[in-house]
Amino acid sequence: MKRLLPAFLAALLAATGCATATQGGGGDCPADARELPLQSLYGHWEARFDGTPAAAAVQLGRHPDYAGVRGTITRPAHGGAQPTVAQLAGDVDDDGALSIDESLDGRAISGVWAGTLQPGSCGREFRGTWRNAADESTHPFVLNKKGGMQGNQ
Repeated sequence: MKRLLPAFLAALLAATGCATATQGGGGDCPADARELPLQSLYGHWEARFDGTPAAAAVQLGRHPDYAGVRGTITRPAHGGAQPTVAQLAGDVDDDGALSIDESLDGRAISGVWAGTLQPGSCGREFRGTWRNAADESTHPFVLNKKGGMQGNQ
């Protein structure tokens, strides 16, 4: 049993996006998102925007047409209104930033996300700026992975 525990822990850390000393990573997490497998972006995330009291729910999965992600963001209702759901599509750009386009109607871009992987987060936290296409205002965001393992979508 004692010999199985290190192998189990190494597999668990690898599945959650963290490198281990046995993988040549010296226990360090990826320096930027270019080092993450695309699958580590799949799953449930929580997005928080400055000036907004409640978190939004983000679901990302495999994009069917290119090497990227596709999903949705559901923003909570405010003042008796219904929750807002928008479509998301994006990838990690050449600079290592998470880049996501958001669309309320499935045709026009209503928002643009640009975020960087946070040091030591092992692929579980991005911080950046969300730009509202309607009025060009910008809002800082924090995107945190929810749950233990990556999704399979």
